[in-house]
Amino acid sequence: MTTISQQLSATTLLRFATAGSVDDGKSTLVGRLLHDSKSVLTDQLEAVEHASRSRGQQAPDLALLTDGLRAEREQGITIDVAYRYFATPRRRFILADTPGHVQYTRNMVTGASTAELAVVLVDARNGVVEQTRRHAAVAALLRVPHVVLAVNKMDLVDYAEPVFAAIAEEFTAYAASLGVPEITAIPISALAGDNVVEPSAHMDWYGGPTVLEHLETVPVSHDLTACHARFPVQYVIRPQTAEHPDYRGYAGQIAAGAFRVGEAVTVLPSGRRSTITAIDALGESVDTAWAPQSVTLRLADDIDISRGDLIAPADDAPAVTQDVEATVCHVADQPLAVGRRVLLKHTTRTVKAIVKDIPSRLTLDDLSQHPAPGQLVANDIGRVVVRTAEPLALDAYADSRRTGSFLLIDPADGTTLTAGMAGASFAVAAEPEAATDDAEWDF
Repeated sequence: MTTISQQLSATTLLRFATAGSVDDGKSTLVGRLLHDSKSVLTDQLEAVEHASRSRGQQAPDLALLTDGLRAEREQGITIDVAYRYFATPRRRFILADTPGHVQYTRNMVTGASTAELAVVLVDARNGVVEQTRRHAAVAALLRVPHVVLAVNKMDLVDYAEPVFAAIAEEFTAYAASLGVPEITAIPISALAGDNVVEPSAHMDWYGGPTVLEHLETVPVSHDLTACHARFPVQYVIRPQTAEHPDYRGYAGQIAAGAFRVGEAVTVLPSGRRSTITAIDALGESVDTAWAPQSVTLRLADDIDISRGDLIAPADDAPAVTQDVEATVCHVADQPLAVGRRVLLKHTTRTVKAIVKDIPSRLTLDDLSQHPAPGQLVANDIGRVVVRTAEPLALDAYADSRRTGSFLLIDPADGTTLTAGMAGASFAVAAEPEAATDDAEWDF
């Protein structure tokens, strides 16, 4: 008989984030998802029921399952990113419930930065609004591969198919123009539970999956062996004991791809080349290791390698540069100005840097570029050029979210200032298909 832990270990993990405008029902959707999938403990549900009764509500307010801050409960809004873990027999989930206010854009960037899917909620009564477009743009900037449009509060528009179809068509066209590769539209009522976990009896015109069904079945590629192999060195192991007098290993976590014994590799930024002679994993020697395993690599040559160096295949190494051009989201309250001296942290490497230029600030409402803003303030997204004191082996963010991302840090107190994504801002949008007069909404 298989145990629950054995069943869970055999399932995949999906990280997803919720986003949307204020009062679109993000926290209610998350609460309904947790409640209807039987992922809420009895004492948690009792606490929510008690809090709801004390506020004069007859039914439990499921949004309280994620809105944990006092200010969130008092105002009925989400302020901070709330992370929740739950599981079904088919898949494990880590969800990030992100806030909807404009001034918390940085919180959405934090929540969606590691997500493989984003659920963007829209109030069926209001349709696509500025904040909806803003969140779609952030998802596109962060290269989130799957986006779900959840048209919520369908019960307040009499479950009308034309309302849903019009919103889905507008949002899909906008998101596709940003280069979002996959968009799935689902009509729901988070408050009533329609199409969240169970199919709705009120929308027989909809033949697609429920939210949970889609989350359980959306293809998530955890096979990073096809990606560019990257190994940031975290620690150099030199026991120098009688048992291991000459052992020299380079420990770390494989960021992407796979490494094999006998493979020719390049160490960056020095550019020195060598060959992998052994791979140690969990105290045993293996022939192959892949992301995200933590291993120790041993090389044929004694090369000066330290923390922060990057090991990559000799025929597939990233370019080394000291001029970093990137799209960034400024997360600190203090502004980022041209000439600011910072620390740049990329994988396990931290180097001194200076902000050479801020060519533009992105206006997410209409995706227009405000040229030469001079500085970025909290929640701003813009383009920056950073000059580093030492060379960096940086991939484009479009190729690798792990080795294409970085942080700018205040050298005075260690505060995180800015989250950066190297390379181009948006993906190249796919060519839209020609519309036909008899076209219908494809579920």
